[in-house]
Amino acid sequence: MADEFPFEISPMFEGERVRKDDMYVELAGPKSKGFELVNAVETDEIEDGKFTLIGPDISDMEEGGRYPLAMIYRIAGELVEPDLEAIVERRNHDFQNYIQGVMHLNQRYDVWLRINKDSIAKGLNSFEDIAKATMMLFTNELPFIEKIEATYITDMEKVEEELAKAMERYAARDERTRNLHDEDVDTFYGCSLCQSFAPTSVCVITPDRIALCGAINWFDGRAAAKVDPEGPQFPIEKGELLDEIGGEYSGVNEVAQKLSGGEYNRIKIHSFFEFPHTSCGCFEVVGFYMPEVDGIGWVDRDYTGMAPNGLAFSTMAGQTGGGKQVIGFLGVGVNYFRSPKFIQADGGWNRVVWMPKVLKDKVLADIPAEIVDKVATEEDAQDLDTLKEFLNEKDHPVVKNWVADEDEEVDEDEESTGTSTAMPVFGMPDPAMQLNIPPMTGGGSGGIKITLKNAKVSIDKIILSSKK
Repeated sequence: MADEFPFEISPMFEGERVRKDDMYVELAGPKSKGFELVNAVETDEIEDGKFTLIGPDISDMEEGGRYPLAMIYRIAGELVEPDLEAIVERRNHDFQNYIQGVMHLNQRYDVWLRINKDSIAKGLNSFEDIAKATMMLFTNELPFIEKIEATYITDMEKVEEELAKAMERYAARDERTRNLHDEDVDTFYGCSLCQSFAPTSVCVITPDRIALCGAINWFDGRAAAKVDPEGPQFPIEKGELLDEIGGEYSGVNEVAQKLSGGEYNRIKIHSFFEFPHTSCGCFEVVGFYMPEVDGIGWVDRDYTGMAPNGLAFSTMAGQTGGGKQVIGFLGVGVNYFRSPKFIQADGGWNRVVWMPKVLKDKVLADIPAEIVDKVATEEDAQDLDTLKEFLNEKDHPVVKNWVADEDEEVDEDEESTGTSTAMPVFGMPDPAMQLNIPPMTGGGSGGIKITLKNAKVSIDKIILSSKK
């Protein structure tokens, strides 16, 4: 293997990061365009091992440059079926991270690659080496693939043309689970692909909750577990239903304890606050709670501005990712917004107060008619003050909670020379949970990290008074 490719290939390189200072070239990612796609075809339609490049090769790229990248694989075999496309597609992340000096992040239309300078110095000068190594791993690790060929595209015009076609295929896959729900099946599916970057991640895929990466739905998980029983996708028996609204099952809890190494033993699939689903790092969208308005905002990777809480996606993703179960933050896949069980334990859409316009437009048809005009975007609110004004003006459902707060009397006010700040009730669950508060912009350092064990805390009001 060392003689065939100008790099080492091993699972030991999973989780390897290529930092900006060590990077020779960046491909796709948040500041360019790209995608990865797998298409199932008939055996006689492809030439096994064939590689095609459209656009400049690595040797033609400037050091420190940023370029688009599309990776399209066509696979065939007796057992290959369309249900397996998304599963094979997701393994591209797995296998390309086996390559020393190559960092692959995310999935679908959010892919992001970096190549280390050391790899270039050792002779990596063509995408053909990366594609051939990846195809070799596909056929070695997934024996149902009998033939495979790859086309990589680095020409922006062609990437954009093919991306439009890919988006149609992604949408068609997601649509399949529309009429299937959690209560209709006895088995969910788990995925451990992200554990190289998020060791305690517990990804649970149900008919009503797509994988956090947005790439694997319930049908995909079922197909993968069938053809590759020892692979990263596996069945989870639901077990006893413990909380219908929160979506808690005894079988999921057992798997959570095992997969997280004992870090977590309860997960409520459709809860934002109480025992929320763990967040890996490949999630498409991160949700964040704003106690000032008692509402939840959502921001996706493509949004480069600041959310009303003064934080960017990257900051909140850093606090949320890594396989953590964090009160007040939650990673999800975009298709979860279309679920009838979307964060139903915490009010569903009636708790959503802000989203970037592009994200809102993407799921517009699935937002309930009575709330759609009451969810703000960056065009309506840029900070907490303008958000509060917007929600008040639109009579958003969360406003009723503010009225309840304002009506309460606080005896301490008469004795205090300070000020009183009303806060919505924010309950925290009993077991050990962690509240990560990111550093506020414009000053301070480090933030606050609070670990609560066997505690239940409810904050009604905070009284601030001067100390003499």
